[in-house]
Amino acid sequence: MNAIETLKETYKFSSMVLQAYVGDFTDEELMQCPGPGCNSVAWQLGHLISSGCGLLQMVAPESAPKLPEGFEAKHAKGNAGSSNRADFLSTQEYMKLFADVQEATFRVLDQLSESDLDKPSPERMRGRFPTMGSVCILISTHAMMHAGQFVPIRRALNKPVVI
Repeated sequence: MNAIETLKETYKFSSMVLQAYVGDFTDEELMQCPGPGCNSVAWQLGHLISSGCGLLQMVAPESAPKLPEGFEAKHAKGNAGSSNRADFLSTQEYMKLFADVQEATFRVLDQLSESDLDKPSPERMRGRFPTMGSVCILISTHAMMHAGQFVPIRRALNKPVVI
């Protein structure tokens, strides 16, 4: 398995975990927060989608799927504390958009060479993510950075253990 294949498999695993943890949430349950000062599941899903598109654009401009009108603003940091259900989408819509970003990412990865992963990332990312490969690692693992916040909500809602 080469680096490109590893990135794709990592993204698939992250997606599987995300789907397992939130795929059975009702639209109302998406508004739950894991604790004080934390963001709702809906906001976090939108953040994963928006940031995934932004990161993908860094790797391959014009490659990310088009998001619904106003989506990025509703999932920006300034709206993180919103409890207005009307600001957010349904579980099904979020899962579809997340899958669209994954598909776009795989199309980009299929066009990259191993040496492309060694190219420098955009200047503003280089402190933590110095190469395009490290940006791709972030894209493929970002959902896992949030996954732990969804488990306490599942437990509070008496949902089954899924992993």
